[in-house]
Parts: sequence; structure tokens; C-alpha cells
Amino acid sequence: MNRSPPPVTTSYFGLTRAPRYSLTFALPLLLAYEVLAVAINQGAGSGIRNGADVLLRSLAATVFGDRGPALFGALVGIALAAVAIRDRRRAGTSLRPGFFVMMLAESAALALAFGVIVGMATAQLLDALPLALGGAQAMTWPVKLMISLGAGLYEELVFRVLLVSALLLAARRLLGWGAVAATTFAVVVGAVVFSAFHYIGPYGDPLELPSFLFRTIAGLAFSGLYVVRGFGITAWTHALYDVFLLAARG
Repeated sequence: MNRSPPPVTTSYFGLTRAPRYSLTFALPLLLAYEVLAVAINQGAGSGIRNGADVLLRSLAATVFGDRGPALFGALVGIALAAVAIRDRRRAGTSLRPGFFVMMLAESAALALAFGVIVGMATAQLLDALPLALGGAQAMTWPVKLMISLGAGLYEELVFRVLLVSALLLAARRLLGWGAVAATTFAVVVGAVVFSAFHYIGPYGDPLELPSFLFRTIAGLAFSGLYVVRGFGITAWTHALYDVFLLAARG
């Protein structure tokens, strides 16, 4: 008995979750972050960088030695591009440039909406809007922009692509949970770990309930968005969310 092939998704929301769109959309974010990081750090291999980026570069140094951190950004870019190209070849269709404009507009709209929703939710729980910015006020705007772009790319890579996906897989395969229970578990645990990460290490912020709760709620929003819209939209939404938040705080 011959089975008919699965229906081809042609809608904007269906296609833009695919790697050929999602990962291609993330590449300019990576490039902008790396260019800013090199300019701010004057070409040094270390210096001011996003915390999740530093974590991954430290792991790269452990595996590849002294050259690991310097090669890391290039390896991430090559990996994103390779998966995107492979998916495009499998699909056998060309990309629609207009979709990337729509994805950027969607990310900007979501970033603004998340800023309002996360702030209001935290305010309702704590009776006051949290600051939750750590030492960001003392940074120059190029540094703020670089950290924001890095947060969008590397924090989503670590806490959504790696962590949430691993938690979801473990809940489904090891615990035998259904889709709803597994997704809820992965989103909630991922959000708490994401928030806690900001208070770890010598450059971590002082642990305070308002900022911890603020970041946990933001983590819930980003984890849920990742499950629904994929990596590219979530990375850009996170980056623009941080930029808008820092701009609002001056």
C-alpha cells in the first residue's frame, strides 16, 4: 500500500519554524554580536561578552585548548549555516526574502508585548516594577547593545535549544509523559534555570526576589515562544526585548 507524502507547509508560520528560515534569520544576529564584541574588546579573545557565550567558550577551551574560544563564534556560524543550507536543499524550494522582513517585524512586536506583559505580571505579584538590570546602567550603549544581541543568540541557544529541548525529550522518552505535561515541565524548569544563571559567578547580579521573579517570568515567555515559533524568532525577540528594556531604563 502506497502512502501519500505529508502535506507541504506553505504558510508563513509553518515555514518560518523550519531551519532554513529560522537559522538563516539568526545569522545576522550572530554577525552583529561578534563584530561588536571584537570592536569593544579591541580584538582580544576575552573581555566583555554575554554570560552564556562565555560559558560555551569556556567549554570550547576545555575541549579544543587555547584556540577554542577564538574559533567558537566561527564554528557556531558555520553550524547554523550548514543546517540551514541542508534543510533548504531537502525542501527543494527557494527562500522568500519577504518572510525575513515579516519575521523581524514579528520579533519586534513580540519584544514590545513581552516587555509589557512581563513587567505587568511581575508588578502584580510584587506590587512594584522590578529593576532587574544589574550593572547595566553603568555600561556604554555599544556594550549594552552587544550584551543584548548576545543574550538573544547565546542564551536562547543554551537555555532553549539545548536545555528546553533536552528537558522535553527526557520528559517524553524517560518519564513517558504526554506532550502537554512534558512541554509544561520543560518550559517551567527551563525558565527557573535561565533566571538562576544570571546570579552565578563573579559577574552575577545580587540575588533578589524581584529580579529573580522578573527573569523567571521572562524565561517562561521565551521558553513558550521557542516551543511555538522556533529558535530564530525567539532569539531576535529576546535580543530586541533586552534592547527595548535597556532603552526604557536609560
